[in-house]
Amino acid sequence: MFSSVLIANRGEIALRIARTARRLGMRVIAVHSEADAEAPFVAFADEAHCIGPAPARESYLVTERILDVAKKTGAECLHPGYGFLSENAEFAEACAAAGVTFVGPPPSAVRAMGLKDAAKALVEKAGVPVVPGYHGDIQEPAFLKEKAYQIGYPVLIKAVAGGGGKGMRRVDKHADFEEALASCQREAQNSFGNAHVLIEKYVLAPRHVEVQVFGDKHGNVIHFFERDCSMQRRHQKVIEEAPAPGMDAATRAAFGKAAVDAAKAVGYYGAGTIEFIADGSRGLRPDGFYFMEMNTRLQVEHPVTEEITGFDLVELQFRVAAGEKMPVAQGDLTIHGHAVEARLYAEEPERGFLPSTGTLHALQLAGGEGIRIDSGVLEGGEVTPFYDPMIAKVIAHGANRDEALDRLRDALLDSVVAGPKTNTRFLCALIDHPDFRAGRLDTGLIDRNLEALGAVPPELDRAAVAAGALALLGEEQMRLADAGLARSGWASDPWSENDGFALAPGRKGSLRVKAEQEEIVLPLDASASEIGEALPGADRDFTLVAGGEGIFVLDRGRQVAVSIPDPLDVSFDDHGGDAGGLVKSPMHGKLVALFVKDGEAVEKGQRVAIVEAMKMEHPVLAPRTGTVEGIAFEAGAQLGEGARIMVIAEAE
Repeated sequence: MFSSVLIANRGEIALRIARTARRLGMRVIAVHSEADAEAPFVAFADEAHCIGPAPARESYLVTERILDVAKKTGAECLHPGYGFLSENAEFAEACAAAGVTFVGPPPSAVRAMGLKDAAKALVEKAGVPVVPGYHGDIQEPAFLKEKAYQIGYPVLIKAVAGGGGKGMRRVDKHADFEEALASCQREAQNSFGNAHVLIEKYVLAPRHVEVQVFGDKHGNVIHFFERDCSMQRRHQKVIEEAPAPGMDAATRAAFGKAAVDAAKAVGYYGAGTIEFIADGSRGLRPDGFYFMEMNTRLQVEHPVTEEITGFDLVELQFRVAAGEKMPVAQGDLTIHGHAVEARLYAEEPERGFLPSTGTLHALQLAGGEGIRIDSGVLEGGEVTPFYDPMIAKVIAHGANRDEALDRLRDALLDSVVAGPKTNTRFLCALIDHPDFRAGRLDTGLIDRNLEALGAVPPELDRAAVAAGALALLGEEQMRLADAGLARSGWASDPWSENDGFALAPGRKGSLRVKAEQEEIVLPLDASASEIGEALPGADRDFTLVAGGEGIFVLDRGRQVAVSIPDPLDVSFDDHGGDAGGLVKSPMHGKLVALFVKDGEAVEKGQRVAIVEAMKMEHPVLAPRTGTVEGIAFEAGAQLGEGARIMVIAEAE
């Protein structure tokens, strides 16, 4: 076994790898960006080295800096985790050239499976079924559009070097193809440095089922059963589980054989995942699935496989990389119960799943029987716009599927996260959706049920606002009492830091409270009972967390921020301006494209810009018909959430 490991990754996966390495007696070496200097994985390591600024392309994706640390520290092996450089054949070769063992498959296998078009051709020769489509080298838009027409809509455009749902678009109409292709290629280039795409038939009612394979350097390849990853949105996995619902023994054997055959076709060793797509309308059958791609690395959802098999897959990765034989044969593996994983993200399902950033003022993730938490952040830490917005993976194991799902839902609802908004309530609604509970799965289930799952703008929870307002009022009354002032009186200095609210005209002796886009004015001498009468529901069982400029009011996964607005913070919306035409950045991110210029006429709903965050593109649309005025940024600028990009003046 190795004596030391450099972990070329960050967040929860870096910490998860480090824990296994420490248990195996290795010295743990971390590399980190400037933004991650205080991260838990850095603190856990035996030593840590900064390799650059926050953007991944200037730190975690710079091979030379990572290998300089490996050489300086004498690291025996390097574990790439997932994402970043984990599926980069050149990086694996550079590790070998530097005398550092790459904990992963041979570079030849990474290269063979790294491009989806080549991978499909390779496994097809090995007898593995593939989805009909075009996987060639010609990339002219007109040619690809014609191929899509020949294949028949709907089609899927996929980056050949892609993964994680990036660089992927479903197209339903011939007229929409060119725009979808351009967006897909741009996102693929930004994420993977390769704009090459393939076109394939979109399988209706698709089930996404993947098989965990493992090989050693002695020619042994086995599988650790399957995982169902059909609960997706925009091709990004939301909930994963093992085993797959509705999978019988004969179908499992067929999936497993195809996966092992595909791995053997490239001389594979280490951990890998063969991803298949099946026609869910007819159920899972031995002759009803197709190869999609191979991930030549550990998967985000690997914990559910660990839970049902009892094996530490990271430990197996280290042992295989060190030259050991697989410690188990295929016939020795059995499935124990059911496991399900939810990705707890800092995002807002109610606003199109936009990422949510900021300080984690509270982070208390509930445990309990059968619950495992894999997280890379701590209370007081930051969710930044530079990386994936995952807060934690919450994994539940049970004797059966219903027990696992119940445990997962309860753990999510009992957790407390304040600051960035999360997808907690959405995840719980999905867990309890009748189709999901019944195992009636396909990758379109979420998109068909967004409203039922709560992924639509909600009405403001006025009871939550009341609870927050009451707490802020109590704090202000105590402050005034400590200062020896009457409950309804003014502070002696109206410009004092804590009395800004008093500057609002006509608000003497009152407190202005803001929640979402609404404001409430409360008398400073109001009692709790009076507040309760004016704003019913304040006595509901909320969790209150102080932070930032106010109070976060939490109710089983939903959060309302209640604060005292700063009257000196002049905004376009609050001071008589025409806010109806204001075009704002929906999140912290990068302005990657502008499609209009000052003076240009636009139609309501027209795409005027694209903002990128966490490597995902988000279109910005004109809020009305009119003329573009006052473009505030050039393409390439970093934007804060709510930053004014431009104004659309109303058409006369």
